[in-house]
Amino acid sequence: MTDASQELLHELLRRVHQLMDRLEQQDRELRDDNTSMRGQLLALQGDLNNMRRTLIRIEDRLDQVERRLELRDFQEMAQSPFDSGT
Repeated sequence: MTDASQELLHELLRRVHQLMDRLEQQDRELRDDNTSMRGQLLALQGDLNNMRRTLIRIEDRLDQVERRLELRDFQEMAQSPFDSGT
């Protein structure tokens, strides 16, 4: 009876070891996936920051253009009051 119980115990230990090996492999895969996702999120954050900077530059340029147009409108208005319309 002890031989049978020892064999059963060894078989159970082998199964536990197999399960632990599988769990360790899955844990490594999850960690690798997590690391990959973290890297992708960092890249995405960098892309968003670049887009924000570009948008700020575009807004600044648009503000400059608007100011120039307002100055031109002001200059044209300053010259046109003396026109009689004919």
